[in-house]
Amino acid sequence: MSNILILNGTQPYEGAPGKLNASLTEQARSILTDLGHEVRITTVADGYDPKTEVDAHLWADTILMQFPVNWMGVPWPFKKYMDEVYTSAMDGRFADGDGRTSDAPKQNYGMGGKLNTKKYMLSVTFNAPKEAFDNKAEPFFAGSSVDDLMGPLHLTAKFIGLQPLPTFTVFDVMKNPTIEADFNRFGAHLKNAFTEVETVAA
Repeated sequence: MSNILILNGTQPYEGAPGKLNASLTEQARSILTDLGHEVRITTVADGYDPKTEVDAHLWADTILMQFPVNWMGVPWPFKKYMDEVYTSAMDGRFADGDGRTSDAPKQNYGMGGKLNTKKYMLSVTFNAPKEAFDNKAEPFFAGSSVDDLMGPLHLTAKFIGLQPLPTFTVFDVMKNPTIEADFNRFGAHLKNAFTEVETVAA
């Protein structure tokens, strides 16, 4: 089996204390542990040591990033986490520079990642309904998908060499929640994804 690092990137606020993302994190820990994986959890808002987090990434085979989408991106403590942890490992542990060489300074930008044997999964929660995405008739996202919106985070993962697993999304958590169904979907998503990971690894 494999090693899995779960990052709970929630920033608690009054009226939005982060219970849903904490519960999804715990569900992931329980399911993945039952499947035989070793699991570590970092709750970003509780504080962290960058060196320990670098070591945790190097230990992990997969990083599961769990967070609510705040203002079309990651919560600010999670962005700070990435700034501190990823930057501190740009010494050849996470990436060997930006992928370019002095012989070809205009080629291969972003392709210097060293974590190429590792995978990542995004698990995100939204106030937006599912129907707001992949739908050109809806003017705000104008046909864009969740993964399109999460493009900067996918590129950040690609920069350090991580390979993507399918994204999981919980929609409409404020006005029209379907929490029980969402937890059932998440369980199935994890089992499918991590059974496939183990099959490929074998």
